[in-house]
Amino acid sequence: MRKKIVSALLCLAMVAGLVTGCSGGNSSSSSDNKKDSGGKEEVVIWDYFETDAQKKMMEDILEGFNSSQDEYEASHVYVPFADYEKQLTLGMASGELPDLVILDGCGMASFIQMDLFGDVSDADIAWDEYLEGPMASTMADGKHYGIPFATNCTALFYNKDMFDAAGIEYPNTDTTWEEFREMAKALTKDGVAGFGNAATGTDEGTFQCLQWLYTAGGDYQNIGDGIDAYKLMQEMVSEGSWSKDCVNWTQSDVNNNFVAGNLAMQQNGPWQIPGIEKDAPDLNYGVTVLPKKDANSEQATSILGGENMGAVKKDNMDGAIAFMKYYDQTDVMVNAMKEYGSFPPKTEAAQDSYWTDDPIQKEFIQQLTTSIPRGPSASWPEYSDAIQTGFQEVMTSAKTPEKAAEDTQAAVDKVKASEK
Repeated sequence: MRKKIVSALLCLAMVAGLVTGCSGGNSSSSSDNKKDSGGKEEVVIWDYFETDAQKKMMEDILEGFNSSQDEYEASHVYVPFADYEKQLTLGMASGELPDLVILDGCGMASFIQMDLFGDVSDADIAWDEYLEGPMASTMADGKHYGIPFATNCTALFYNKDMFDAAGIEYPNTDTTWEEFREMAKALTKDGVAGFGNAATGTDEGTFQCLQWLYTAGGDYQNIGDGIDAYKLMQEMVSEGSWSKDCVNWTQSDVNNNFVAGNLAMQQNGPWQIPGIEKDAPDLNYGVTVLPKKDANSEQATSILGGENMGAVKKDNMDGAIAFMKYYDQTDVMVNAMKEYGSFPPKTEAAQDSYWTDDPIQKEFIQQLTTSIPRGPSASWPEYSDAIQTGFQEVMTSAKTPEKAAEDTQAAVDKVKASEK
């Protein structure tokens, strides 16, 4: 089955290459353990970082690594995010690949199956010091193919002024679905919806909706066990307390509506904080973990976002391993994530006072402790399509929760069967 997947992807990628042409500069990004003018072995890294802060972060990491030893010289090549996976697949066909790849965590499993990444389990990396969820997304069959680079998740934002005006206590770590629903219902008035999230029909929607399924007791392969999430969503949308517009909203749309005062609560991530501080510095808001199912339940699950760093499979991966070992240092990771605006995937690094002393940031750190990756599965795009279709059907009342769960399970089972 793996050979069929690889062949199909390579064919598609090569056709795409004939139509659009390869992005300029990719041929020079190949790294076959070449030496630079100073005799150092070159280590080439691909990334898709676009903002000035992200670019500076990478340059600082590279400068630190290069000055820390005399054997390797690392550099990076920018590949647009929209073309990233296509260019990786083209690189596998042509042999033009870097030594390390920084990529979306949920996409790593498919490339591990396609044999892009090499087994680095013997590297001197503190594997057990990483958060369990992010680390799981870099592994397959008990083997390590890289390390988590950055991690994040979603949590619950709430408008304190709206809660105060309604005389309602703020949500907290003990808030249950029933209490959350009552809060949202009480706050839904005068054009304000109690809650909103991103439920658009893409993986962005899956990223925000899947958490509810897991918290209800299901998972991405067992939909029926989480049917209570479908019921909660449909009932709250029908009540008007969960915005019906969510099926068309991206995460930016959700945050814009929260900032504009159209939502009393939103599900979103820490990447929204800089924008809130810039555009709405007077917004009186708080963040807490997502609501749990009932009083007897553990803390609610959230879904992991962020990037991994994978070592491309080559005869000599020493340079790639050396770079990962450098980034594995807590101080290096902490400094990088401060610049990046995300969280360190190592437990010790995530406990740095920069995050734990901030009342907003520390809530995301708490939520990360029960966050899990999407999948991981080489067929994640197909799973995501099936799952998000079910959420859309429930939230638009196109199907009952029972029928949506039945049909989504059938679609998920079809994806599962294709993996064998």
